[in-house]
Amino acid sequence: MNKNALVIGLALFAMFFGAGNLIFPPFLGLESGWDWPLGLACFVFVDVVISCVGVVAINRAGGSILSIEGVLGKRAALALNTAAILCTGVIIASPRTAATTYEMSIAPLLGDQIGLLPFSLLFFAVVLLFTLRPTRIVGIVGKVLTPVLVAGIVIMVVAGVANPLGPVTAPETATVVADGISAGYQTMDILAVVGFAIIVQESVRAAGYADGKSQLSVTARASLVACVLLTLVYGGLTYLGATAATVVSHDVNQATLITLITEQLMGQTGLVVLGVVVGFACLTTAVGLVGATAAYMERITDRRVSYRAALIAVVVIALAICNLGLTNIINLAAPVLSVICPPFMITVVLLLFRKHIHSTWTFKGAALAAVGASLLLTAHDLTGSLAFVEAAPLYSFGFSWLIPAVAGAAIGGLLGKRFDRNLLQAHN
Repeated sequence: MNKNALVIGLALFAMFFGAGNLIFPPFLGLESGWDWPLGLACFVFVDVVISCVGVVAINRAGGSILSIEGVLGKRAALALNTAAILCTGVIIASPRTAATTYEMSIAPLLGDQIGLLPFSLLFFAVVLLFTLRPTRIVGIVGKVLTPVLVAGIVIMVVAGVANPLGPVTAPETATVVADGISAGYQTMDILAVVGFAIIVQESVRAAGYADGKSQLSVTARASLVACVLLTLVYGGLTYLGATAATVVSHDVNQATLITLITEQLMGQTGLVVLGVVVGFACLTTAVGLVGATAAYMERITDRRVSYRAALIAVVVIALAICNLGLTNIINLAAPVLSVICPPFMITVVLLLFRKHIHSTWTFKGAALAAVGASLLLTAHDLTGSLAFVEAAPLYSFGFSWLIPAVAGAAIGGLLGKRFDRNLLQAHN
């Protein structure tokens, strides 16, 4: 393995592995019981594999934000990118980092001495302070805490494998596959792929790789490193959740479950260390998300909305959503991500074959069909009123949007050829 690929792969692993993501695999394991390998496989495919493939695909297509804009068109790309930014910076990820910090760092240690509202006010005040006055401290803390967090999780997983918390029991759910896919959506890694791909591309160039072939080779190897490491860590966490069925209440939420597992395996000291590390890691994540969202809003409005005004608006909205509580935020995120993630997934996968796709209408057709099918699926999941959706292929696996997306790509490709032919005739 090339040294540069290994180093960049470790960096990519750190980017994908956020502190907020570690709450989902144990809960998936708890629900999946002895079917935890199946749930893990679905989770890893949607989150890890598609995201790492996306990094390679976007770098192969040029490694910039134009990779999406160039195939979907400016308006569609703006809509998708804005939806992704709003999800990560305002509606879901930022408030979830604060709620996760409360559930893992404050509640286990202080109980109800501090409520979610006063804590979240303090949390977002600090976020606002750091984003108004950018400082290297946040970056330094993030770089230090990620290895500490990963080391702590590895120690906990090894302890849990050596001395399991209990026997793995029967699944609590009949929808292990769909639950694994939904948990993969919740990480929102696919929404960050473009940004991560740009960072990887810059790192590869900085390492001295000038030609496209060598850049692609290093990027692919780095993505493989990240993919393997993420799978191992998430696999260990999922297994821990599967062994916890007999020692925890089944009505716990995701954050409470990981704190209970930590306390069982590593004692009160381990719980304190995990709480401190996760708290600071979530804080640095929130600072990055909120700052990036405000900068994006300033840019797309041509500075009609200032960075400071956007920042305050983002913080106020995230603060309000945070006080819904972690469980409600996750429940809110599920239908939103079920609509937004599929068009991103199909677009980044098609980008891998960009050289063999001759019309941008192929991408547009696939993305549009994925959105339409996902809207129908989500509407049925929420209301139960669209029974015909259940007849769609792959419905039980949560992938009923896939066949329509493929059909949309094919129809889009045919329409593209016709449009291109008519345009050529008009010029002649």
